Amino acid sequence: MEKNEFTKKKPFLICVDSDGCAMDTMNIKHEKYFGPLAAEVFGIENQDEFLGIWNRINLYSTTRGINRFKGLVLALQESIVNGEEVGDISKLVGWTETTPELSNDSLKRMLEASPSEDLEKALDWSNRVNVGIEELAGKDAPFPHVKEVLAKLHEVADIAIVSSANSGALYSEWDRHSLMPHVDTVYGQEAGTKAACIEKLKAHGYADDEVLMVGDAPGDLSAALKNSVLFYPILFGKETFSWKRLSNEAVNNFTNKTYKGEFQDSVINEFDELLKQYS
Repeated sequence: MEKNEFTKKKPFLICVDSDGCAMDTMNIKHEKYFGPLAAEVFGIENQDEFLGIWNRINLYSTTRGINRFKGLVLALQESIVNGEEVGDISKLVGWTETTPELSNDSLKRMLEASPSEDLEKALDWSNRVNVGIEELAGKDAPFPHVKEVLAKLHEVADIAIVSSANSGALYSEWDRHSLMPHVDTVYGQEAGTKAACIEKLKAHGYADDEVLMVGDAPGDLSAALKNSVLFYPILFGKETFSWKRLSNEAVNNFTNKTYKGEFQDSVINEFDELLKQYS
């Protein structure tokens, strides 16, 4: 399967996020690589405070699942307010606010066009994170029941990975755990925002109520709402329950076109209430 190569085969489409949703990799990636490497590269003095900020932004708040570069900017900005000296990050901030593609390749192009220390550090950090993530091979795993649920979903719907992770990591992780046979296409960070990816996929001929986004973060919900498609949350801390309910209840409502309304409202409300506990 080539990246983004896709032909509609079934009447429904299910988009699935990866980190923290299908793959139990989100916490370890942030706690072992994303946060500590950001502190190291940007010379953070109070690392304990910074890592607390990092984990709150990226794991335990309404910005959970945010793109790595946007999460980096938010953490650095909050640290600056707290007195950290990280240098001028204006070029990095400007790039994250204007680029249509939040990826290493896009950052390289920006750095070549407008060299700056903050962009150079951000690219160094992101490259080092990718190396670290590769070291997790053999330590990562999908959440319980993901494989069998994906197989069941694939019987009635086309399946797309829609993730802000880089595609190389997605292929590596999903292949390693034999999940890729149940996937029709992969849209990683290089393909654009999750909202843009859903828009591209939807254009293959699916109606609003024929597309379901499965995710664990507010950004997944936002991407679904921007495209007027349906959303099902994987509740962090309740992933096993969430995947079982997707298989036992949600997919039937989805294919029977009774998902929108009471069922979707109830699961989104449950998702919102969980996030509020940590915000």
